[in-house]
Amino acid sequence: MKQKNIRTIATNKKAHHFYEILEKREAGLVLTGSEIKSIREGRVNFKDSYVRFYNGEAYLVGLHIAPYEKASRFGHDPERDRKLLLHKREILSWQGKVQQKGLTVVPLRIYLKGPWAKVEIGLCRGRKVHDRREELKRRAIKMDIAREMSRYK
Repeated sequence: MKQKNIRTIATNKKAHHFYEILEKREAGLVLTGSEIKSIREGRVNFKDSYVRFYNGEAYLVGLHIAPYEKASRFGHDPERDRKLLLHKREILSWQGKVQQKGLTVVPLRIYLKGPWAKVEIGLCRGRKVHDRREELKRRAIKMDIAREMSRYK
């Protein structure tokens, strides 16, 4: 089967800083016409967005998709909740983990896979302040080692 072209639109850099990502999953998005056009222009902001489960469905809450400028006055609400397209067993599995273990589901990136907009969501555990500092130190050491190694090649 032929691989579809994937183009990343936006990534949630703060998610990797504030959360430890345990699992990742791809989900489709239910969008309006002006929303997909705005996404293709890259006008997306992840600030304070997360996934909420209710009525056996998953919704992406707090994702800001800027209004499409060329749309009529009946554009879209930039902050509306957007339904995620997942299998029922995936929703029930993650919903149970969120309720029992106190985990969070956050969007990690939005990308176009062929003509469709997809969102990569992650099941995450929040990091404490000292854990974040340790992670920054570990990354800095790793970059220093890579820089030194490249110097001798």
